[in-house]
Amino acid sequence: MKGTRDHILITGGAGFVGSNLAHALLRDGERVIVADNFSRDGVRLNAEWLRGQHGDRVRIEQVDVCDANRIGALVEQSKQVFHLAAQVAVTTSLDDPRADLQTNILGTFNVLEAARAMKSAAPAVLFTSTNKVYGGMDDVKVELAGDAYRYADRRMGVGEDARLDFHSPYGCSKGAADQYVHDYARIYGLRTVVFRMSCIYGTRQFGTEDQGWVAHFGRALFGREPITIYGDGCQVRDILWIDDLVEAMRLAMGRIDTVSGQVFNVGGGAANAVTVRGVIDRLIEITGRSVPVRMADWRPGDQRIYVSDNAKLERVLGWKPRTSWKAGLENLVDWLREADLMSPVPSLAAEADEALLAQAAAVP
Repeated sequence: MKGTRDHILITGGAGFVGSNLAHALLRDGERVIVADNFSRDGVRLNAEWLRGQHGDRVRIEQVDVCDANRIGALVEQSKQVFHLAAQVAVTTSLDDPRADLQTNILGTFNVLEAARAMKSAAPAVLFTSTNKVYGGMDDVKVELAGDAYRYADRRMGVGEDARLDFHSPYGCSKGAADQYVHDYARIYGLRTVVFRMSCIYGTRQFGTEDQGWVAHFGRALFGREPITIYGDGCQVRDILWIDDLVEAMRLAMGRIDTVSGQVFNVGGGAANAVTVRGVIDRLIEITGRSVPVRMADWRPGDQRIYVSDNAKLERVLGWKPRTSWKAGLENLVDWLREADLMSPVPSLAAEADEALLAQAAAVP
């Protein structure tokens, strides 16, 4: 199969964002390689869902991005690469910074080097970075207005010109990878683009307290489980519905010659900026349920407010979010009901059918 290069490769493709992106591409007739190490809760269920929806048109590979040889072989077969595979939680990076570094930096380096080795035939690479590359933004003036933080002088949010200030091992590893991807376009001429993402939420998200907090809150309400707010609940995030992100990613890849070498902030923007407490209140309103809400100390690297200024993405690609945060939360609750994910599950991976792993590793 080496040399065919008719697939689109999604690393971390069985995860939340990856499975939604894969579904959209497959639905439009593309052939997709989903590469995943199956280490996170819910990914086996997402892989099974993709198989059920698309059959042999989706090729599922159990592989870790730290395996340079195997990742390189998959990159060689691909016309485009969406590099989503990552260690994604700040808390996990604090516990095991070495593993965080290896996955986020070395894994990204392996993808880039595989593409570079192909020279003129190299696939375009879209990398999903994070707003954590801006750190705690201590140099930005923030004020508390009523029950929500706001920027004193950034009405539309944070632009790509904000000062980089990697904070936490996760911020460092994603930030370093971010810069590698950006520089490989400049130094080696690869067609790459970086998306610095804000809080993404939606279907196929098996959220936990550490990552995917919007879905985690919804599942906790259904399951009558307590919710913990780290900080004061007044912190603000611009949450973005998954379908809007997928649209932006596909637009960028479709115009890669225009956006190559560029970095974009991607989030819900000022129109979808909401407090953590506001998300909980809205979910309570939708579900008709309430649970105890506990307060805990701020966590390292937490920002009082983060809102993406999407102006550059709108200017270059004509993209802006279509889904309001209130409507998005309704969509999320509908999916939670439909998927029967009524309560947090300690380890979805442990509950998955072990036969699925063998199936996922097989090449049709």
